Amino acid sequence: MASSYLTRTPASATNRKTWTFSSWFKVSSGGRFLSSQTDASNIVDFSIGSDGAMNLSIYESASWKDLVPSMLFRDRSAWYHIVIACDTTQATASNRLKVYVNGSQVTSFSTEVYVSQNYDTAINNNVIHRIGAYINNGLTFDGSMTHIHFIDGLAYDADTFGETDSTTGIWIPKTAPSVTYGTNGFFLKGENSGALGTDSSGNANNFTVNGTPTQTIDTPSNVFCTGNPLYKYGYNLTLSNGNTSFAGTQNQWQGTNGTLAISKGKYYYEAKFTSATDKQHFNIGFMGAEDYNTSDATRNLVGFYNNDGGEIIVADATNTTATTANYGTFDNGDIMGVALDYDNELISFYKNGNALVTDFNYGASTYPSTLTDGKFISPVVATYASGSVSLNFGNGFFGTTAVASAGTSTSGDASIWEYDCPDGYYGLNTKNINAQEYS
Repeated sequence: MASSYLTRTPASATNRKTWTFSSWFKVSSGGRFLSSQTDASNIVDFSIGSDGAMNLSIYESASWKDLVPSMLFRDRSAWYHIVIACDTTQATASNRLKVYVNGSQVTSFSTEVYVSQNYDTAINNNVIHRIGAYINNGLTFDGSMTHIHFIDGLAYDADTFGETDSTTGIWIPKTAPSVTYGTNGFFLKGENSGALGTDSSGNANNFTVNGTPTQTIDTPSNVFCTGNPLYKYGYNLTLSNGNTSFAGTQNQWQGTNGTLAISKGKYYYEAKFTSATDKQHFNIGFMGAEDYNTSDATRNLVGFYNNDGGEIIVADATNTTATTANYGTFDNGDIMGVALDYDNELISFYKNGNALVTDFNYGASTYPSTLTDGKFISPVVATYASGSVSLNFGNGFFGTTAVASAGTSTSGDASIWEYDCPDGYYGLNTKNINAQEYS
């Protein structure tokens, strides 16, 4: 959602003591995912911090009642499922607010303070409710949310909304859970890109869309690669737009790796250079996953390195093999494409849909063992000097802007590209990794 959020004010107050909130979410840098305020002494504020800590806060009579799970939500490639079941009528304090993550009830908290029995929360009052923002429309949620359910008057557990896949053992959504939504209940699927606040519960409790949220094909059942905020290098580098864009401010190398890695198959991705003070210095390719925490001098990579002309490099701490050619100049708005054939140790590079070099055999060079031989590698993109880059791993967006030309994809791949993807190559997502890694 980034700077976007949803709002709705119920027509009337209903059951403020008992209700259920359920949502699947993917965290980029965190923010508020649900908030409401009756007055200065009655606030609900549910959030996730940039450090991965979740804080479920209810302000009751000049005192915050906080539940802070001990677990941290730090996996930026994963979708999580959360269920918050409130029933303040319960005599036992710990039963008044229950939290479930991926099907399991959370029982370990670093802070654990519950509201009073029979307390009327700000939820279900006839005041503005926000999904993806705080009560003043600030601290918006940077990430993705889907299948948002709200139940008015009943406290459900996680099994109502999800189940364990019998084949994979993974917690997955129930697409049509059997629930009684109640007067103020709603179900936001996010399936209509032009009406993301539409209620599918049958209640017509539609939300108003604020800002310009974008619909994503990255879902709990098929997770797409993004930039990795847990591994980024360069002074003051920031990631945004669901970690698909990055920007730096210093006159040095800065970049990020992908959240998914591969050790088999053929993959393609695109990178758009949106602004830079030095447009002729960048690196785009793949890097050994086990080298994430090493210095520049010991990083192992194969990539297109543009240095006022361009060259293909295969590098490690002691060896650099390069083939140099004049590939012309680069400017803002140019889109680089990378196609990696891991099994045959080949890599190709494209500029605005036109091939710069095809099937460069990095295996014929003196290459680091971390780039092949069954080792995991992931995408890497870097620029020199202040500038910004947006990545498309098949999601169909550069930042918040949809691709303009919609190039072709390999049959069976749902990925969306600006330019034609080479035949037989796939977007970097879990469905394609499963198909190629374990075929």
